[in-house]
Amino acid sequence: MTAPVFVVEHFRAGGAGQYVLDGPEGRHAVSVKRLRPGETVVLTDGAGRWAECEVIGAEGKDRLIVHMTGVSEEPPQSPRITVVQALPKGDRGELAVETMTETGVDAIVPWAAARCITQWKGERGQKALAKWRATAREAGKQSRRVRFPEIADAATAKEVAALLAKADFAAVLHESGEEPLATAELPDRGEIVLVVGPEGGVSPEELALFEEAGAKAYRLGPTVLRTSTAGTAATALLLGRSGRWS
Repeated sequence: MTAPVFVVEHFRAGGAGQYVLDGPEGRHAVSVKRLRPGETVVLTDGAGRWAECEVIGAEGKDRLIVHMTGVSEEPPQSPRITVVQALPKGDRGELAVETMTETGVDAIVPWAAARCITQWKGERGQKALAKWRATAREAGKQSRRVRFPEIADAATAKEVAALLAKADFAAVLHESGEEPLATAELPDRGEIVLVVGPEGGVSPEELALFEEAGAKAYRLGPTVLRTSTAGTAATALLLGRSGRWS
């Protein structure tokens, strides 16, 4: 089993030597995980920098003392996979973020689609966005990632179209697609952008806008998935087909 992952804000210059993990992460390591001297942990900033460390001991209930041999960096993977996720109802948004993070998506863009029941406005929208980002962080730790997915600000349809126009491969999951995503020709580098619509589906106007930007409609499979699970299934398919899971 791989070592548990804890998040640090930054690594000091040089990286080697004794390091104190404190705050909420230190408390979780000491009081919840109950790590002991000799065990291994991984510290990461969530942006690709990480260090494998050996536990030396603990001070109190929230300070873990470790020995760090050095800091490594995991480069971004290619092709980069971004999922534009329409806002689902209730807590299904966090479920989508959690499972896509565990699967390996690189970025998630919340999308306020025309047919979304949920709307992010004002303070409520800021809290919802913060929850998505916290979910990605926790799921990144749980899945032993050292480069967590970026959670962008909520986008409009026009902003999504601009994102699709710059992609090396742009797709919209939609029942009108004549070709399955499983047979689409994918780039071996660059950016893949995939749009997942809301419970009510992508509107004809949005579909036309995205097609004008260069995105093609694709079918995912013979069954109908919820908006909160379609992105995860599609991400897994793309990771396997692009060679990132090989």
